[in-house]
Amino acid sequence: MPLNVEDKKAIVADVGAQLAAAQTVVLAEYRGIPVGQLTTLRASARAQGVYLKVLKNSLARRAAQGTAIEPLADSMVGPLIYGISADPVAPAKVLHQFSKTQEALIIKAGIYNGKVLDLNGIKELATIPSRDELLSRLMGIMLAPVSSMARVLGAVAAKKAEGAPVAEVAAKEEAPVAAAAPVAEVEAPAAAVAESPAEVPAVEKNDEPPAA
Repeated sequence: MPLNVEDKKAIVADVGAQLAAAQTVVLAEYRGIPVGQLTTLRASARAQGVYLKVLKNSLARRAAQGTAIEPLADSMVGPLIYGISADPVAPAKVLHQFSKTQEALIIKAGIYNGKVLDLNGIKELATIPSRDELLSRLMGIMLAPVSSMARVLGAVAAKKAEGAPVAEVAAKEEAPVAAAAPVAEVEAPAAAVAESPAEVPAVEKNDEPPAA
């Protein structure tokens, strides 16, 4: 069904809003891909926050006017699907990953932060960890000490559940500190003996044989 003027205006406004907020756009030719596969691709893109849409190139060019995506206008040729996102790597990841299993999807060009990318550039962009992946790694690092403390507290709770009195548990925790005191007491007499010059000659005198 052909689009009327109002439909075209609505599409241009919608795509223009997406492009204005985008850091990355990737164009891919989808000729020959079954509808079911395209549905799978759209679901994957949606899960990663990527606006994925099959567009008439004339409307896409019109929407790109005045935006950072305008340099891609010369690449808008053929049956294209557009991956658009404020996430700098998500569109490249989604389309590059899909192209590995569906050879009919051919990545044509892209743009990142105003710089036009060829296929190799898009592949390199696709290998960079996404914002969500980086945040996940950071949270894992930050939560590691908390997890360790949780395991210790869990072990204490388990001992208490077995019937160990609270006072006994506290005593066990303080035992290493109390045990440290006698060490100084044991070492002190030894130091006193070493520092007492009067006692050393007496021992040597007692060990001498009686005079003839």
